[in-house]
Amino acid sequence: MSEMIDMVLLESEERMEKAVLHARAEFSGIRSGRAAPQLVEKISVEAYGVDMKILELATVSIPEARQLMVTPHDPSNLDAIERGIRNSDLGLSPSNDGRSIRLSFPPLTAERRKELVRVVRKMAEDGRIAIRNVRRDARKELESAEKDGSLSEDDLSRAEKDLDKLTQENEAGVDKALAEKEEELLEV
Repeated sequence: MSEMIDMVLLESEERMEKAVLHARAEFSGIRSGRAAPQLVEKISVEAYGVDMKILELATVSIPEARQLMVTPHDPSNLDAIERGIRNSDLGLSPSNDGRSIRLSFPPLTAERRKELVRVVRKMAEDGRIAIRNVRRDARKELESAEKDGSLSEDDLSRAEKDLDKLTQENEAGVDKALAEKEEELLEV
C-alpha cells in the first residue's frame, strides 16, 4: 500500500523537478543585456551538410561583460556560424575577424527590460502549470487506488498532503528562479 504511494510521490517529484529545471533553462535563453554563452549555444548552423548546434562546432567565451566570442574548432565553419547567428532571433550583428566571431550586446532599454520581465513571468507560470498538472495526475492515480480499495481514506489523505507539500516546494523553486531572473533583467 505505502509502496504504491511512495512510487506515485517519487514519480511526481521527478516530474516536478524536471518542470523546474525546464523553467530555469527557458529563463537562461532570455537576454539580460549581459553576455551569456547559453544565448548562442543552441543556435542551429549548417555545417558538414547537416544542422548542428554552435556548441558542437565552437567554443564560446566571454571576454567582457557585454561581449561573447565564438571561436570555431574548424575555421572553415566560421562563415556558417556567422550566418546562423545573423539568422537567429537574437538581433545581434556578429563581427568576424577571420578566426573568431565577436558579439556585442547593447544595453537594454527600460521598456525592453519590462517586456522581458513579462515574458519571463509567462514562462514561470507555464512552469507552475506543469507542476500542477503533475499533481493532478498523481491525485487521479491515488484516488483511483482508493476507489478500488487498495488504499485507505487516511492513506489517501496523508499522500495528498505530501503531494501538496511537494507541489509547493517545486513552485517555490520556480518562483525563486523567476525572482533571480527578474533581478538580473532589471539590473542596470
